[in-house]
Parts: sequence; C-alpha cells; structure tokens
Amino acid sequence: MPPCRLSANLELLNGICLPRVLGTPHNAAMSAISRLAALLAGSARTVVFTGAGISTESGIPDFRSPGGIWSRMKPIDFDTFMHNEDARREAWQRTFSGTAGWVGAKPNEGHFAIARLVDTGKVGHVITQNVDNLHQDAGVPAHQVIELHGNAGYATCLVCGLRHQLAELRDSFLEQGTLPACRACGGIVKSATISFGQPMPVEAMRRAEAASRDCDLFIVLVAGGLSRCGTTDGRKVERRRARHYQPRADRHGRQGGRRHPR
Repeated sequence: MPPCRLSANLELLNGICLPRVLGTPHNAAMSAISRLAALLAGSARTVVFTGAGISTESGIPDFRSPGGIWSRMKPIDFDTFMHNEDARREAWQRTFSGTAGWVGAKPNEGHFAIARLVDTGKVGHVITQNVDNLHQDAGVPAHQVIELHGNAGYATCLVCGLRHQLAELRDSFLEQGTLPACRACGGIVKSATISFGQPMPVEAMRRAEAASRDCDLFIVLVAGGLSRCGTTDGRKVERRRARHYQPRADRHGRQGGRRHPR
C-alpha cells in the first residue's frame, strides 16, 4: 500500500494528539503533530503502544494517579488470589460490581483515531497494557490487538485455560455466593487480566516482541510521559513533556535505549 498523504495523516492524528497537547502553544502542538504525520507517511509497518492514559477520557480511571483505581482499592496479588478464598470472593465482587470502572465504558476519539490508522493499513498492530477492550470496540480487529495484561471482558480457567463468559458466572456468584469454577475441569477461574505476581502471557509477549522488532515506526501513547520522536538513526528530533499524553516514536521500536515497550 502506498504511503498515506501527509494531510490524511494529520487528519487522522488530530483525534489522538491535538486535544491532549495541553499547556503547549498551538504552533508547537501543530509542529509535533506534523512531525509525527511525516513519520507515518514514510512508514510501512507502524506499531502503536497504548497505556491507561488513552482510556481516561472514556471515564476509566488510571491505576496510580490520585483518585485512580489503586487509591480506591488495594490490589489483590496472584498468590493471594490462588490461596485465599476470601480474596477470590472479593476479586469476583469487584468484577461483577464494576468497581474498576470498565463496565459501560465506550471508546473515545483517541481509540477511533487509532482504528482509522489501522484501517488505512499503516498500523499493523496495537500493543496495549489496557484490559478494557476499547480498541476492539472502536473497530480494530481483535487479531491486531496484542493485550499484554489480558482482557477484563471474560474469564479463564487457570488449570486448563478454558475461556468462560462472565455472564455464565455472574448469577450463581451474586445469587448463591458460588465461587466460579471451570465447567470442564473444576479448576480455579479468574478474570482474564494479569494480576501482580502473575506470569505475563507468553504468547502475547512473543507477538509483541515480534511486532516491535519488525516495525519501522513505534508510537507510544502514554499518560503524562516524555515525548520522543526519532529518525532512523536514532537522532533526537523532539523532546517535550505533556500533562496528559503525547506520542513517543522511534523508527526502530526503541524507547530511550530500550528496544521494546515496558
């Protein structure tokens, strides 16, 4: 597919960047967007990496900011979940009550902008730390989304790996207090998210590494982080700090000396 016109890339990127370059003079913001659009125009294999910041405008709080998820409830680590029935009960109560804020959330303009970039063929994969399924809801095909921390929309058996829909588990838990168990092997069932202390998903990590190594442009959308754009030889083009998030891009997938996302 031939590269998109620069003007087309600017239109697509407007949904991701312009409303969020807060505290930045308008001309500087447009310059940053133009630089990223130019990188996109010359890219054939772009990867986008997203974190919690992209979903805050959908009403989903991030994890560590004041008022974030972990300021309202203590995380339940994997070992505690596995060995403490009360902890499992608390975890499922949170899941079915929507305490974390994922229930009913809708994609925002940032998700839709990324979906449009995927639709053009410029972006091959979206690697995300988020578990809210909003990239898929915005129109990114599921096979192009790599979820490093799992998905809160379903559950899996920790013994045999069988997938369970939350609706299948909800009534018996809420009405009878029955902890979810696998319908196939009777094993412990957990929401398909990665908890503290839980091994990272091997296949998702393999796919993320392969996509990162293969890409010629790596864009990171982060919450309150440092923005870096680089040329093919790694020379610094731009460095700025944003109050919300801005793209970080390196045409070899490197981040401040790191080749892959953290």
